[in-house]
Amino acid sequence: MIKEFRMPFIVALILVATALGLWWYFADGAKEMKQAIEENDAARTVQEWEGATLKTNYGSIQIAFLHDKAPKTVANFIALAENGFFDGTKFHRVIEDFMIQGGDPLSKDDAKQDFWGTGGPGYQFGDEINDEKFARGAVAMANSGPDTNGSQFFIITAKETPWLQGKHTIFAKVTGGLDAALAISHVDVGDRDIPKVSVVLERVILK
Repeated sequence: MIKEFRMPFIVALILVATALGLWWYFADGAKEMKQAIEENDAARTVQEWEGATLKTNYGSIQIAFLHDKAPKTVANFIALAENGFFDGTKFHRVIEDFMIQGGDPLSKDDAKQDFWGTGGPGYQFGDEINDEKFARGAVAMANSGPDTNGSQFFIITAKETPWLQGKHTIFAKVTGGLDAALAISHVDVGDRDIPKVSVVLERVILK
């Protein structure tokens, strides 16, 4: 009786094991496919945003993203902007005939002025050095050394700044409202190039 039962039992075990194996195979494949679809959707969503309007209390600045030159940096800026990260921050560092710098979340709080310039999103990511020229209207990431990008960025207001080439990632260009950026670059500043009157990035509007 045991001998007669053993063979069907073994066959059944093999069939069950095969079925489980196929299930895991297709389930894993479906998971990978879902992940690929989500990544493609995310990439497509990022690509849909061609640029942004930086609305300040000195006027609006329009920028166009350089998706092909700095895709990770652009995606990071978009993700932060979508979550309102920049809204209410200040251009905390201004150097006439050079650049204006913003993007530090600590600059929302005047009580933390001693720490302005040290804040970020809580993570850092690598550089995407490219061949874009550091000239008036270039928008680049501020950093404290190689691969230390976060949320702070600056806009070049000088005619050109070639000494920055290879040290910072340019991820956008000013396409409109350069006069607002230039107006900001001429405000009176105090210690550590902090404007004496608040220059607020009221809102970043993706477009």
